[in-house]
Amino acid sequence: MTPHSRIGPAAYELEEAAVAFVGGRYAKALRHAEEAKGLAPRFPLIREVLGLAAYRMGRWEQALAELRTYRRLSGDTTHLPVEMDVLRALERDHEVEAAYALLRRLGGSRGTLDEGRVVYASFLLDRDRAPQAWEVTRPAALKANPSDGELRVWYVAARAAARLGDRANSRRLYQAILEADPGFPGLDELEAALRG
Repeated sequence: MTPHSRIGPAAYELEEAAVAFVGGRYAKALRHAEEAKGLAPRFPLIREVLGLAAYRMGRWEQALAELRTYRRLSGDTTHLPVEMDVLRALERDHEVEAAYALLRRLGGSRGTLDEGRVVYASFLLDRDRAPQAWEVTRPAALKANPSDGELRVWYVAARAAARLGDRANSRRLYQAILEADPGFPGLDELEAALRG
């Protein structure tokens, strides 16, 4: 239990951390979040901001520890895909597999589940496992107004299809992404892969 006298200062540090994070000043966000953690270590929001700031700075071990603590304290699976991405960066393949299985078991919002598929399928592509990446991301149908998460899933599916030599599906996904968001990041690379 956090002593009452620490709640105000912890809230101040957390607010400063959140403002810095939103402004893209991750080192400053990290400093304030660490101060807040020192005052109120069991407050999930502090651990969340601290973990995300560490992630943005490439401080993988710290990000992983803080995001796991956030998940344990809050029960929220929102950042499990970020944990998976950290494990991917640390080349802890078995733990990436375990984290994806955990996300599938625990569930989460549609956006969280989509992001989990994106990270896991990207991991599979990194490991030359294109057939499995295609199975994870292959859309049942292409709808007219996809969410950002769905576009990201389609993008990885298109990469997997291209890697498998399935130009028809890769081209179909490329066109669907282009129609939904002509400025989608990575379309140039995908188009080059389709030409190659």
